[in-house]
Amino acid sequence: MTRLIPIVRASLISLLLIATVSCGGSEGGRAPDGAPSTTVSLGAVDPMRSPAGPGSAESNLAVDPDGTVYLSWLEPTTEGRHALRFAVLDQADWSAPRTIVEREDQFVNWADFPSMLPLGGGRLAAFWLQRGASRGAIYDIRLTQSADGGATWSEAVTPHRDGTASEHGFVSLWPVGDSVAAVWLDGRKYAPGSGGEHGLANEMTLVTTTIAPDGGLGVEHTLDVRTCDCCQTDVAMTGRGPLVVYRDRTADEIRDIAAVRFADGAWTAPSTVADDGWEIAACPVNGPAVAAGGDSAVVVWFTGAQDTSRVLLARSTDAGATWSEPLRLDGGSPVGRVDVLLLADGSALASWLERMGGEEAALQLRRVSAAGVADAPVTVARSGAARSSGFPRMATDGRWLYLTWTEPGTPSGVSVARMALGAGR
Repeated sequence: MTRLIPIVRASLISLLLIATVSCGGSEGGRAPDGAPSTTVSLGAVDPMRSPAGPGSAESNLAVDPDGTVYLSWLEPTTEGRHALRFAVLDQADWSAPRTIVEREDQFVNWADFPSMLPLGGGRLAAFWLQRGASRGAIYDIRLTQSADGGATWSEAVTPHRDGTASEHGFVSLWPVGDSVAAVWLDGRKYAPGSGGEHGLANEMTLVTTTIAPDGGLGVEHTLDVRTCDCCQTDVAMTGRGPLVVYRDRTADEIRDIAAVRFADGAWTAPSTVADDGWEIAACPVNGPAVAAGGDSAVVVWFTGAQDTSRVLLARSTDAGATWSEPLRLDGGSPVGRVDVLLLADGSALASWLERMGGEEAALQLRRVSAAGVADAPVTVARSGAARSSGFPRMATDGRWLYLTWTEPGTPSGVSVARMALGAGR
């Protein structure tokens, strides 16, 4: 997501850091499979003009199959209304913003926010969250598609069909042929009459379906019958199919990270990525992030198990069927709000917010080689630990690493920066 600020805040400009990183580490410069390692360099932080306007927040990044980079964000307009907007990167600058939708009943939230999915050939999909008749955590998903690069958009459809006055959000999208697939946290068990204490089941579920270009809905599948209430979902495409990660919830209030895969024509049962054993009778609002390529996948997440805040990373070499022991990434006081990418050399690049004292936080990056060797953290920018700081996001077109985050303030604003990815050797 992006926002319309003519210049990125000055706090970034002084943070011109260079981190040179290499694969291999203790294995003599070779990846685990014995292939020669490569060296990836992250160039200096290069602040970019933000196309998002004052008060904007909840930004996101996405990359088209041809390498075109998109930035989307929420922006206040007239009194009580918000616009979901996007811009396209042209060379080193952003296009003029385009509006996907502008409404007064959009559900605007620091943790549960819209995004878009470029599908290639000028096709785009985007969703937003729309409040019901009553306010609060009662809202629906609305998804629209464009066949002309976002000049026009189709009539929006609602992918869930339960018809209940409940929460539907924390959406992740991925392409399935000509269609779009969506997975979301579904609150239909919270609806009156659904059972449970006081008429409520008090459980969120994980649900998925597909949406055709004409808006037709595919079969609906429930992937998990009890999940954490309000942690983000994420999805990545492996060589075997989509891999969905989310925060699970047991009857004993253990809220560890789980994964489901689409394999051999069906969805697998949920499996735990790591047994942190985080018992918490509330939602931490801190979901995982996943990236994949071929049979390689990597998950990054936040946990507070054993009363210790940590950011952890685990790898899979079988498309998410099994996972390595977690590797700790943070500096001792993480806020979380993670993201992760897989680079061309097989290394993983993770981002998170690290508390620096009080409500001040830093957006940090850390690269972990394919051999599991972690480089020193790199600070990209100063931010805040409050909710208004949102969830920083990353994307890459293979040449540049792009980052976006919300700078809290009155008004808030979306910041954007990039770092060159050096050639391998």
